[in-house]
Amino acid sequence: MTSAGSPALTGTRVLITGGAGFIGSRLAKALDAAGASVTLYDNLLEQVHGPSPVLDLPGTLIVGDIRDRQKLDEVLRATAPELVIHLAADTGTGQSADEPGRYAEVNVVGTANLIEGMKALPTPPRRVLLAATRAVYGEGAYRGAGGQIAIPAPRDTAAMAAGIFDVRDESGTVLSPVPTPVGLPPAPGSVYGSTKLMQEYLLQQTPAPWDHVILRLQNVYGPGQSLRNPYTGVLSIFTSQAMRGESIGVYEDGEIYRDFVFVDDVVAAFVAACDAPAIGGRIFNIGTGEPLSILAAARWILEELDMPASRCSVNGKFRPGDIRYAVADIADTLAALPWAPQVTPREGVRRLVDWAKEQASITA
Repeated sequence: MTSAGSPALTGTRVLITGGAGFIGSRLAKALDAAGASVTLYDNLLEQVHGPSPVLDLPGTLIVGDIRDRQKLDEVLRATAPELVIHLAADTGTGQSADEPGRYAEVNVVGTANLIEGMKALPTPPRRVLLAATRAVYGEGAYRGAGGQIAIPAPRDTAAMAAGIFDVRDESGTVLSPVPTPVGLPPAPGSVYGSTKLMQEYLLQQTPAPWDHVILRLQNVYGPGQSLRNPYTGVLSIFTSQAMRGESIGVYEDGEIYRDFVFVDDVVAAFVAACDAPAIGGRIFNIGTGEPLSILAAARWILEELDMPASRCSVNGKFRPGDIRYAVADIADTLAALPWAPQVTPREGVRRLVDWAKEQASITA
């Protein structure tokens, strides 16, 4: 299984948008270790990086916004990338509902800027990889009483306010969740998911000389994830809350399930997709395929911090647009890529908490 790089990447010019971020910074190091020549393009958003980020990155970092077409064109011409990995995006379901204009500008217009800039190059890249998201599936795949696969509509807000959190069909029958296959028709239930789906459509529908690969990431977590951003990374949010002495409040009835995939496994998937043959135009789920409840994850975090389970409670709150069960079917990915997830969620939570404690000791 791939965990670092490939000899085929030696000397390859790679541009990573969002390259200073959580995934991008680790991916840059992996590609640099594989011998690639890496350029990172990032706006160093304060919400993610803080007011004075301290960066330890290989290659060349160019500070710029994906919405800045002129700056982006200059970078593309100067670097003439052979591979482009597009990570730059605004993330967070809740925030996207409050700021749909910004999400559309960054995620949709920014991607269009990148595509047009690449098409204008004398020698365009040979492959473009997109960091997509499972949010494009909305509620994802369920099985009805008759055994058929169903694609439910987003849950009713009034029902959730009444404490009814199960996913149901139009007749009110409770549906059974199953891992979502990559071929399930998209049905995003948030502004974030819709703008990320549009990124996929732009790559798929724009005639171009490169091939593209779309990696739909599940819930990525691990060391390096922002401990200050309140909109993304539920495990890092819980860890920060617990370390500040706050109680962890778990939404709904605690039976919210996610496919938590460790950041190093995600990086390995990108590296594998950089030069894997015969995958152009394909979409892959990147996750573990294993469900973990938010409640169980919160309790693991408290265990790692030697804190009592009573510091965690189920509060019945909910957010419109949140997904009940988000778990990937990764069979197609395992068959096509020299890759498989290596870090179990339990071990990953341990590594996240250990890193967060190190950060706390540094800033103390």
